Amino acid sequence: MPVPVVSVAQMRQWEQASWSAGRTEAAVIARVGACLAAWLRRHVPHNDRILILAGKGHNGDDARAALPHLQGRAVDLVEVRDPETALPDLERALARGPDWILDGLFGIGLNRPLAEPWCRLIERINQARSRIVSVDVPSGLDADTGRPWGATLRATCTLTLAAPKQGLLHPAAHTFTGRLEVIPDIGLVPCPIQSELCWTLPEDFLDWPPPRPVAAHKGTFGHLAIVAGSTGYHGAAVLAARAAQRARPGLITLITPASVYAVVASQLQAVMVHPWSAAHPLPGRYTALLFGPGLAAADLPAEIPATLARLWQEANVPIVVDASALDHVPRGPIPRDALRVLTPHPGEAARLLGTTTNEVQSNRVAAVRALSGQFGGAWIVLKGYQTLIGRQHGPIFVNPSGNPDLAQGGSGDVLAGYLAGLCAQPPLQGDPERLIRYAVWQHGAAADALSRRHPAWVVEDLVRTLGRVAPHRVASTARPATPTTPP
Repeated sequence: MPVPVVSVAQMRQWEQASWSAGRTEAAVIARVGACLAAWLRRHVPHNDRILILAGKGHNGDDARAALPHLQGRAVDLVEVRDPETALPDLERALARGPDWILDGLFGIGLNRPLAEPWCRLIERINQARSRIVSVDVPSGLDADTGRPWGATLRATCTLTLAAPKQGLLHPAAHTFTGRLEVIPDIGLVPCPIQSELCWTLPEDFLDWPPPRPVAAHKGTFGHLAIVAGSTGYHGAAVLAARAAQRARPGLITLITPASVYAVVASQLQAVMVHPWSAAHPLPGRYTALLFGPGLAAADLPAEIPATLARLWQEANVPIVVDASALDHVPRGPIPRDALRVLTPHPGEAARLLGTTTNEVQSNRVAAVRALSGQFGGAWIVLKGYQTLIGRQHGPIFVNPSGNPDLAQGGSGDVLAGYLAGLCAQPPLQGDPERLIRYAVWQHGAAADALSRRHPAWVVEDLVRTLGRVAPHRVASTARPATPTTPP
């Protein structure tokens, strides 16, 4: 299940509930140390040197507890209880050229500005050419507000424990957290906290999508219609169709303006391609519709926006709307129980809300609520770093996957096509929340898999990788086989 995004006070409440239930701090620290070591063993090349910085609190205990599980690795430990007395030891350790630093200086309990000696120590660490992995929170960062307490370590990755702390999701924190990952199982009792924001875990999809029935046929998995492409933007239609194929609906039909029909049709094989005609039956027998990728040319047939507006208000089949087509979606109510999904990036969301991109980014949760409210309670996928998925009411889910390599033309078209391909399948339509979350997670996880293999991938590579990332492989990156026993 997804985990709530919590405040420091809520995290303390969760810990107290665990101690009252008989769990011990020593067992949790041992578990955390084993999890940290498991992550390092998976991500750090065997010959790289690791420097562990352990402060005097439980954050330092967590980092220190990783050491017994790193036998056979080049590891140095520096105890940092006083910044001035620890500085010579730190300088000697940095002189050995650590490739990675495990940051266990300060945890979520820090609630006051750091003294100048601590600030100097942190800045010295930041100057080292090492990748920093922070335990729970980058040292020096306020876990509630995301603001630095004078100086903060700039992490390559933050491994937050049990659940994300609300400050780590604040835009001001992104410079310091680097990639944010959650180690969910640290030995506490089941979480007693409920939150508006929930963090998606790869484990949420261990049994999803469900296995296909042995006697299934094309009709079992629906028929997706995509209305996409225009002069100068025909590639978006091709990318969306190919991504939809990776979701494997039974059939896909692509309807595109006559001006680009030939160039689009020549690039697709299994997808049926038709030139746009107002007489084409929509929704007909289609089980889902996608409007948007590449519908941006000035000579776009006027019937396309009008058809989208009509279907949005009347059709009972799922409808996904992306890109330029977002401007043609009518505000107001939608059919009861009809699945509607809008997938704006922050600039498009700002345009729809009549505000600025900065305003959207400053409160992305409010933007999701407002958009859904204006468009009849539709699901909103607000793209960007830590994509949000939600509606006017209910939980909003934070997607953890993806990376800056997705910042290239066509990646949004790929997401829209893949999401619509899943929406078209009747066996999956009963759980739209999980369906949408899975599509977004898989899209980002495919990008992560590509970036680990080579840094110069392009969107066509994303299409080929989509759907191939197994959640159980990602879920195990910080899961030790024997949590408390050193190897």
